[in-house]
Amino acid sequence: MSQTRRLAAILAADVAGYSRLIGADEEGTLNRLRSIRTEVVNPSIVQYRGRIVKTTGDGLLVEFSSVVDALRCATEIQNAMAEGNAGVAAEERIEFRIGINVGDIVVEDGDIFGDSVNVAARLEGLADPGGICVSARVQEDAAGKLEVAFDDLGEQRLKNIARPIRVYRIRLGQHSNLTAPPVEAAPILPLPDKPSIAVLPFQNMSGDPDQEYFADGIVEEIITALSRIRWLFVIARNSSFTYKGRVIDVKQVGRELGVRYVLEGSVRKSGQRIRITGQLIDALTGTHLWADRFDGSLEDIFEFQDKVAVSVAGVIEPTLQAAEIRRSSERPTNDLTAYDLYLRAYAMFWSSARHIPEALRLTKQAIARDPRYGPALAWAAYCYVALLHGNRSENREADRRECIDFARRALQVAGDDPGVLTNAAYALAYFSEDIGAMMALVDRALAINPSFARGWYISAIIKLWAAQPDVAIEHVEVSMRLHARPSPAMV
Repeated sequence: MSQTRRLAAILAADVAGYSRLIGADEEGTLNRLRSIRTEVVNPSIVQYRGRIVKTTGDGLLVEFSSVVDALRCATEIQNAMAEGNAGVAAEERIEFRIGINVGDIVVEDGDIFGDSVNVAARLEGLADPGGICVSARVQEDAAGKLEVAFDDLGEQRLKNIARPIRVYRIRLGQHSNLTAPPVEAAPILPLPDKPSIAVLPFQNMSGDPDQEYFADGIVEEIITALSRIRWLFVIARNSSFTYKGRVIDVKQVGRELGVRYVLEGSVRKSGQRIRITGQLIDALTGTHLWADRFDGSLEDIFEFQDKVAVSVAGVIEPTLQAAEIRRSSERPTNDLTAYDLYLRAYAMFWSSARHIPEALRLTKQAIARDPRYGPALAWAAYCYVALLHGNRSENREADRRECIDFARRALQVAGDDPGVLTNAAYALAYFSEDIGAMMALVDRALAINPSFARGWYISAIIKLWAAQPDVAIEHVEVSMRLHARPSPAMV
């Protein structure tokens, strides 16, 4: 098995929305794609001396010895596709996304491997339908050699790529022979300093215009429910509804609205039954994080609307938190912020009871960076309760005092953060510090965010300590409906 190394430009391409196109017209899509490859793609690759390494159902990987040749090939393909799609309905177009990188590759039995290949594939995932994304090295090598314009997208963290990659987008049509005037690129908004989400207008699949109000109402309710999650930045309805009725790409939406996550969905009616589907997508990578459907009746339509909104918010909160934890764990240890330390501590706590001391240590590091960081202060108190409850404390009296101190400091800066209020109240209630007041704090947290699953679970515990078993059972049931997961340290 021979193996060699060489420098090469790698072009990765796939068809945007391929699964949707196949689902709508499998035979027609395959025939059109076959013709496009024969008439457009393959001739361009041959003309610019590329080598097709492999093809998949909707994609291909091509090697070039020259960056300039790779870019010429990519822009020619995309310009030809744009011209061919001019008279085709948006939902029926076959559009390629292309990523180009340059670097050292490993060649083995005709196939190519290596970090440079992986980066090209991730760049393709960042590209818009009909667009091209390239790495900074490609931009540097091609600068002044081709009449193409580059838009700087800044440093991006690509999945399974350890280092950040500076990415550029090719501005197609700027110097081409196409008669259509160039479209000004939409400004790219920076991501806020906390997790961010946009809820797009849900599609009305019923064929009944009268159901538009219901679809829009669902989205408004979900936006309101998500806005109660204090650590989440939620785009306002007026901004997200500008995409109503448009065929969109979630990555483009993410860039234009400055959000990392996008929630989209649809509403379908059949007789008196109605079905709502939703899916949560990472707008940076295009990865689907969650999807579900909800069935109900038009007879109690507004009650059903409320139920869906609360359920969606209840599921999305832990899903986003898990996604943020995964992102945090991929960052180098010496570059962690207080928020990153808190996320690592949170994840470590839930992984195993034996990791609780380490979770507490990380939380204290976060507090050392920001002594008024409410979530970390409350979580430190929560960790101490877990140690004491599980008989893992080495000095119970000292740990008790520090736990109470952290909880009280957390309440001083809690504001209307449901998580801080709940965790701090739980810690103080554990030591029988005015359980009535602590129940009131948790009730306040649940009024702020009725979708807070773990809040309902903790409320049940405190109600049980206060000799209110019937209410405790009710709150546990709500917690279970919202997909709560009890703490391993408390069970």
